[in-house]
Amino acid sequence: MKLFRNTLLGATILMGAGTPSALAQTAAPDQGSSAGDPSEIVVTATRRATSIQDVPINISAVGQEQIARQRIDDVRDLADFTPGMTISDTGPGSTGTIVLRGLNASDTDTTGNSYDNALGVYLGEVPLYYDFKLLDIARVETLLGPQGTLYGLGTLAGAIRNIPNRPNLGRFEGAAHGRLYGKNHGSKAGYQLDGVINIPIITDHVAFRSATGYYYDPGFIDYPLLLQTPGVSLPQPDGPDFVTPAGYAANLRKEKDLNFEKTFTTRNQLLVQFSEDLKVDFTYAYQQTRTDGGQYNSAGVLGTGKYESAGRYTEPSKRRAHLGSMEINANIASIADLVATTAYTNVKNRNRTDNTDLLLDLDYGYESFPAFSSWNESENTRKQFNQEVRFVSRHGGPFNWVIGGFYNRQKLQRDYVEHVPNHPWVAFGTLPNPDEVEYASYTRSTVTEKAIFGEGTFKVTPKWQVTAGARYFGYKSKIAGALVVPLIGDPVSPYDLPPAGGTAKKTGWVWKLNSSYNFTPGIMLYATYSKGYRIGGPNSVAPCPDPLPNDPDGDHINNTQLPCGLPNEIQFGPDTTKNAEIGIRTQLFDHKLTFNFNVFQIKWNGIQVSSATLNGIVGITVNGGKAKSEGFETSFQLRPVPRVSLQGTYSYVNARLTENVPNNIPVNDPAGTYPSVPIKLDALSGDRLPGSAKNSGSLGVAYTMPFKDGNLIADWAATYRGSVVTRLGWDRAFGDKLPGYVLHRASLTYETDRYSLGIFANNIFDKYAVNAVNQDRSRTGLNDGVVLRYYKRSVINPRTFGIEVRAKY
Repeated sequence: MKLFRNTLLGATILMGAGTPSALAQTAAPDQGSSAGDPSEIVVTATRRATSIQDVPINISAVGQEQIARQRIDDVRDLADFTPGMTISDTGPGSTGTIVLRGLNASDTDTTGNSYDNALGVYLGEVPLYYDFKLLDIARVETLLGPQGTLYGLGTLAGAIRNIPNRPNLGRFEGAAHGRLYGKNHGSKAGYQLDGVINIPIITDHVAFRSATGYYYDPGFIDYPLLLQTPGVSLPQPDGPDFVTPAGYAANLRKEKDLNFEKTFTTRNQLLVQFSEDLKVDFTYAYQQTRTDGGQYNSAGVLGTGKYESAGRYTEPSKRRAHLGSMEINANIASIADLVATTAYTNVKNRNRTDNTDLLLDLDYGYESFPAFSSWNESENTRKQFNQEVRFVSRHGGPFNWVIGGFYNRQKLQRDYVEHVPNHPWVAFGTLPNPDEVEYASYTRSTVTEKAIFGEGTFKVTPKWQVTAGARYFGYKSKIAGALVVPLIGDPVSPYDLPPAGGTAKKTGWVWKLNSSYNFTPGIMLYATYSKGYRIGGPNSVAPCPDPLPNDPDGDHINNTQLPCGLPNEIQFGPDTTKNAEIGIRTQLFDHKLTFNFNVFQIKWNGIQVSSATLNGIVGITVNGGKAKSEGFETSFQLRPVPRVSLQGTYSYVNARLTENVPNNIPVNDPAGTYPSVPIKLDALSGDRLPGSAKNSGSLGVAYTMPFKDGNLIADWAATYRGSVVTRLGWDRAFGDKLPGYVLHRASLTYETDRYSLGIFANNIFDKYAVNAVNQDRSRTGLNDGVVLRYYKRSVINPRTFGIEVRAKY
């Protein structure tokens, strides 16, 4: 492994020494459109700069103009305009849950994901699952289906590539943008300020480019049932059904709009061009986001409304990401272009949430104390070092190729603590315990992946090409950690115990076969058969002590409170997909009509599915079963007359299990009442996969009219997201089938070469809709007279309306 890493580093340094002649277009990924048609997007998904209509794979792209006009601020806004993609916007506390082509087997939740290794999210050449703002981005490319040959690292379902604008070596540039808006059901105005500056320090050789912005998005979720003094105030002073004014005044308080977002983001690039044959691009990006609450309601508990949470505590989240990278582009004797990228990323998330319902659901008896409540705090730090070196042929002729190597090391540290303020049981546990810790754990894990890959394309005739590629990968996963329950005599800190853990490793191959035929310059038929993979890894649960205490019957279940993972629960293995698809790309009537269509079938083996530990019912990932996703995706753009443009997308995705998974779905039995026993139901063949819409689409029209020194542009779009199920076996495992919904957005903008001024509205008709839920309905009801607030519903943003201005020079 060390030799492999050093080899990549050595290749990076040696090739950085430079060679003669000019770089091909593959070394200019900032190109956004073709010279012949300014509306046509050039993409680099195949590691070569090509018009999107000439790429023989399923790819969609959103260009800089559409990003601006549709106010696509980050990855959460992409799904409306990308067929085959479902994103549940669960607020600013995480990146959100992204599902491509239905490849997801986990329950929905109201917090979203801060990491997902089923798909790759890239900033330039760097893989990082993070919702960097799409500021000064040339385009966003979405590759649907397995991309394991050229990309690897979590591209089981596809990849999303955010391609930034590069520094301009020959011209000073600047741009500024501001947005001011209001939001229904919120009490404050939101705003966004951002700017871009490009400075050629040494003309044709050195340039600096910076894009920086601040976003304040006003919240609209109120928390009316916050405790005045945790451990003293009564969470439900007048019983489980209502709160009287006197009970409220003595125990509770309210805070408004807690799901606000405050984000600062900056991306800075220094481009050094030694010659036309050697360029080095240094990038540093940083983003920090803060919020104080979740974007969910509590399904009417204690009389709360559609835009109210019944949380007993505020739920702040603070997350930030650092990214530093160096990218070398060099021409090697006009035979091949070298692209060598070295990057380091550091992502940290700090969260605090209401923990009361978790302990009520586990039914340990804490509720016997009338003022019982609990809160938890967690800190996750993910550090990643990765390096890729690839060579892209440029010698011409009928055969082209790409070869390369990849290395990635990811370290995760997770610390987690639960507190029970003023609970009398604290005095009977380990003392001193000044923070009233009920449970604490930590896990440390390291996952190392390395791979070599290659892909070749042969032009059999000028109209017919055949491509084949393969990737050999290997990974090793290591985890260690410990947990404590001070209330039953454990130390207060888990670091006072020796860690437990284990290792796992795996190697394998993935491959790709592709062919396309151009019937005319505007009609291409393509077909792909490819295999994708997702590496295994550690679960975020502390390993159980060995031997397991308080297990007299030997059933591996601790008979006292001890949430932990058994040896077969702390790691999960890889899963794979095989994708077959055929599609057509067309440009007709002198480029007035662009129409793309494809059908696909994906077979998914060894699925990584959500489950829970035997001890403490902690959520984990396990392997089991098979699934299939099949459907079609289509998009069009039509310019019937010079001033009018219509565009639309539609996708149908039927994703379901094709094999039973025994003892997989955790529920309470009996459901909706306590005492109850946690059991696991079987997931059955035919169960719909959760988290993605079976039907989705968009339709938009833009009208451009010359006016004085510029153009007046009117834009309208409607987006549709079909129904989503919240868990496997939703209809028998107390899940939900969330109804579909249609949203409308519109804008009117006056635009010149130097500035623009516009008004806009999103969710024009103020549609209320639920896009995800947390927990299932078996975890509702009363526990010793205390009503649970575990079941939550994440809601979409209400009507938003405002003005924005842009200026550039």
